[in-house]
Amino acid sequence: MKLSDMESRDLKGDQPETLENEPDNDILKVLEYEGITLEMLVDAAMELYVPHPGIETREKAEEMFIRELKIAISDPNLSLLIYSGILLERQGITGNLPGISKESFEKDLTFIVADEVIGMSISKYISGDKGMFEFVRFDKAKPGILAQMGPFMDDVLAGLIGGVSANMYTRAMAEIDIQ
Repeated sequence: MKLSDMESRDLKGDQPETLENEPDNDILKVLEYEGITLEMLVDAAMELYVPHPGIETREKAEEMFIRELKIAISDPNLSLLIYSGILLERQGITGNLPGISKESFEKDLTFIVADEVIGMSISKYISGDKGMFEFVRFDKAKPGILAQMGPFMDDVLAGLIGGVSANMYTRAMAEIDIQ
């Protein structure tokens, strides 16, 4: 069925205030299906870890990163942004993206910026402008699993890790101030 074949109907009328039923699939499971584990995300984040007030040790940083990641991915909008990158990566691998050949996709051409836009959107959605700075840091360095990913997924993961890392550092400072 094509989108244009759908009946015209008011899909937004009478909406509930919360999601109905619990989702069967969370984004970490989807990432794991793609070969990207929680451990890989944490390892990539920790490659660029810098001791900071409130997270003076790598162990504390790992714990806070996982906590912030779980908070972030509890938002279905973020999960959908990540999933869109996964779908684009899959389509690029098979040569099915409109306007770009499989060969061009594999070269990660610099004039194709949709991957960067998605990565920046993810990081900014999680933690605003601070996340954007962290996205750039992770996108340039490509630590851990990021170096092994294709054109969309390296930016999706850089956005996710960058946004979560920014929140990790911010929350660590806030928790010191509260004590």
